[in-house]
Amino acid sequence: MIRKIQFLTIILTISFFISCGINKAKNVEAQFTHDPLIENRDTTISPGENFFQYANNGWFKTHPIPASEKTNGIFLMVGDSIDNIINRLCQTYGAKTDLKKGSNEQKIGDLYASGMDTATINKLGMTPLKEEFEILDKIQTKDDVIDAIAHLKSIGASPSFTFYIDKDDKDASKYIPIIMQGGLGLPERDYYFNTDANSSTVRSQYKEHLTVCFNLLCEDGILPKTKIDNQYMKTVVAMEEALAKSSRTLEASRDPEKNYNKTTVAELKKLTPHFNWSRFFQNVGLKDVDYVNVGQPEFFKAFDNLMERRSISDWKIYLQWNLLNTFASRLGGKYEDQNFVFYYQQLNGQKEQKPRWKRIVQETDGALGDLIGQEFVANYLPKNTKEKLTEIANNIITVYREHIQKLDWMSDSTKTKALDKLSKVNFKMGYPDKWKDMSTIEINKQEYLKNIIRVNNWAFNDMIARYGKPIDKSRWDMTPQTYNAYYQPTSNEIVIPGCNIIVPGFTNDEMPDDAILYAIVGGSTIGHEITHGFDDQGSQYDAEGNLKSWWTKDDNDKFSARSKSLAEQFNLYTVKSDTQTLHVRGYATLGENIADLGGAVMGYEAFMKTQQAKDGKAINGLTPEQRYFLGFAYSWMVQRTNKSAATQIMTDVHSPAMFRINGPLSNMPEFFKAFNIKDGDTMFRKEVVKIW
Repeated sequence: MIRKIQFLTIILTISFFISCGINKAKNVEAQFTHDPLIENRDTTISPGENFFQYANNGWFKTHPIPASEKTNGIFLMVGDSIDNIINRLCQTYGAKTDLKKGSNEQKIGDLYASGMDTATINKLGMTPLKEEFEILDKIQTKDDVIDAIAHLKSIGASPSFTFYIDKDDKDASKYIPIIMQGGLGLPERDYYFNTDANSSTVRSQYKEHLTVCFNLLCEDGILPKTKIDNQYMKTVVAMEEALAKSSRTLEASRDPEKNYNKTTVAELKKLTPHFNWSRFFQNVGLKDVDYVNVGQPEFFKAFDNLMERRSISDWKIYLQWNLLNTFASRLGGKYEDQNFVFYYQQLNGQKEQKPRWKRIVQETDGALGDLIGQEFVANYLPKNTKEKLTEIANNIITVYREHIQKLDWMSDSTKTKALDKLSKVNFKMGYPDKWKDMSTIEINKQEYLKNIIRVNNWAFNDMIARYGKPIDKSRWDMTPQTYNAYYQPTSNEIVIPGCNIIVPGFTNDEMPDDAILYAIVGGSTIGHEITHGFDDQGSQYDAEGNLKSWWTKDDNDKFSARSKSLAEQFNLYTVKSDTQTLHVRGYATLGENIADLGGAVMGYEAFMKTQQAKDGKAINGLTPEQRYFLGFAYSWMVQRTNKSAATQIMTDVHSPAMFRINGPLSNMPEFFKAFNIKDGDTMFRKEVVKIW
């Protein structure tokens, strides 16, 4: 059973934190009534053997992964608490019948109510998508295929390739259309070709999934009943394999320079003569397109080859699958059940569906996050959250500046540019100053799937409308109730949503000490995101956000050598899936590993400047230094099912949680000293990696 964080506990915890201040922890000599750093430990495990397990396994032993989840830990604890808050809003507004049409409250309540109305959803069945399937059924020419691809993208599907509008990597003052590899039904291209047991099993299950889904479409009269066989499945697999074969690996897709290929529309037409890009751009609402960033030219050559040699019938089948796959989880009944079997059960080891209310709360939050965010900020987030997050960030920045100035491997000329970039990092803290205008979205209490399509279409058109306009520097790509954060290299900005200030596990009248705050909020969040500006990708962007080298060759070589050492360290780590042992992909996860190391180091240094660290007094028998490192381990207290762990290795640029702790800490002599870790211990490294 998961330990639930009560709503009041969260708010009081935040309130105490805000009122007491960052460097004024309440009576550091006192014993916490409940101290997760003590309670979560497994003292049968030596900290020198496996610090992540030492710090967290006591909690894991008493909190098995719920049947409705693929993970358990701190993210689920905080997420459940936020879901409960949003659920209160959704239920309150969803039950009302007198809300003003078009108001935020009406949209939130009616979208939630429409998703909870399973009787109507099941009764309608495929009806909400019938119009979309009729559009695809009318395809007769290759121009019709282009029109259909554009239309599907406008309602939230993503066939054939990835398309979006974003800042030009080498001219961050302008927006540019970007096309990238995509169009696959499996989560990552390697699933189509790897010969290991896990990939082979997933391929087999995917083919079975496709066959079942096409049979369901035949039974419902969407496809001809005379073709209930494997031909539909074989067509989709063949087309996706062709796209996957020319797709770059997870590692190769992380190289900003190689994935930047600014191309005129005329040059793009020569690269792909069988796809009318002018027609596509016109269909999606773009005018006067001059340049396009073509992420992977070889992929688009393969895509163009498919346009030439695959029949209209094949394209219809492929697009029908993409449409169904996008919306299956919202159709209810047999389609939703089958979608769960493959993407959740077989790929991630989730044994049963999440409760309906939780799925719809998360769907509503994902669709109308800015509207819910306004309620969250107004009613549940302390007013000075921005200021306190900024205070921690400034302390981390101060330490970062000191570290750069003292680097023994970087020349003064590169240091000057690094310091300039650091000084120009733009922090967006807590919540946006300007909310997205979602007033034109129509939400109907009886049309769940149609509501989702309308929200998707609004988001697509909102993106298209940015083209040709000045960069919107106020824009956020996360909501304040999202327990996450990000660094955007083309803006040189960091976004830290307000709910990152939540630290679960303390009673109503106690607040976390600075060691925990600087470990979780400072190190694993703010310090981590700052370091992304200086990881193997972010370091290729200058202070203004342009993809432009600011390094001397010698400095870049030294940085690359240190980064390589970290990648090779992580290559040695392994996880067990249901079928085999898998190695962490050190080069695919390199950016996140660099950020984790930088965050751990900078958070620790900033904490050592606090009064708690200077006083050196123990809390619950733990020194300030020990509390910091245990707090850092708490920030990634996450366990996964074996299937989910295997999927993470295949698809994710983040390392498994255990190695996000053990990896960076095994490169910190301060950690060795805090826990008396010596040569011969598993956590000890004679040659530590030091980058920033």
